[in-house]
Amino acid sequence: MKRALGGSDADAPHIPVLGREAVGFLDVRDGGVYIDGTFGAGGYTRLILDAARGANVIGIDRDQSAVARGADLVQHAAGRLTLVEDRFSHLDDVARECGAMEVDGIVLDIGVSSMQLDQAERGFSFRFDGPLDMRMSNEGPSAADVVATASERDLAGIIYQLGEERHSRSVARAIVKTRAETPIRTTAQLASLVASVVRAKPNDIHPATRTFQALRIFVNDELGELASALLAAERILKPGGRLAVVSFHSLEDRIVKSYFASRGETRAGSRHLPEVARSEARFVSLTKKPVVAGDQEVAQNPRARSAKLRAAERTAAPPLAGDLDDLLPRLPSLDDVMRGG
Repeated sequence: MKRALGGSDADAPHIPVLGREAVGFLDVRDGGVYIDGTFGAGGYTRLILDAARGANVIGIDRDQSAVARGADLVQHAAGRLTLVEDRFSHLDDVARECGAMEVDGIVLDIGVSSMQLDQAERGFSFRFDGPLDMRMSNEGPSAADVVATASERDLAGIIYQLGEERHSRSVARAIVKTRAETPIRTTAQLASLVASVVRAKPNDIHPATRTFQALRIFVNDELGELASALLAAERILKPGGRLAVVSFHSLEDRIVKSYFASRGETRAGSRHLPEVARSEARFVSLTKKPVVAGDQEVAQNPRARSAKLRAAERTAAPPLAGDLDDLLPRLPSLDDVMRGG
């Protein structure tokens, strides 16, 4: 983990999608400790710090540049903000290393940030020509590495499962054919290639949108990170602590919805096995339906159109062991793909 050492633009205005609604569910109080697991430009953190003058925040981001840019906000917060470079799936370990054995609230904003999309050199968007990178940190294989190495079958599965692209097989076939002749290293190359096999209708999204989304999610293991973060939140939240999650993709929202549902049910043991203990609810839902952005917010920020906010309150029941693999798409791991396995 790396703490913020320098940066600028801490006072630059940034309004996070559904920010006030998400922080409102946290019920921020003086003396409370809160985690902003996806710090980004610091929008949620600012709202938490402003909500109660005695609130403290642990901000986490795996993007080194985001941590550096947040250094001025750390200074401005005068001891109430600790900013750490790490994955939000490790949020419970990060909190304990910062001296918090339990926390009062956690907010997560899932997916890529506007800052990352706007930086051509990061390779997240086909709006700008740049290296086909897409990594949220500087570690591990890039999207270009996956495109160059993955089998046609694996590429098709990744693009179909994570991008919900109906033409995934055609895209994968085109990638394999093209890379045999010339490396695919830039966003413009890949976007042009996908557009040659996926025909867009008038007023439809760019034909490469789903393929780029799928590669980004896969390269960063975004769904696995989300599942691990939910379990980490269950472990570190105190009874009565709140968890608010803003997602922008149906796959992400499905995981959050299923998780809250599974942790909210109180299941009795079988009458045939009376020794089986009753399973207590770990969360009480605060949002029967997801909160969505209003017309005004969507007009100001079109990205808000797909946002969904779900929130829940932690009970006193001990956290459950295990994982959430049953909620994730069945795909090979990034390591397996890079090994050709």
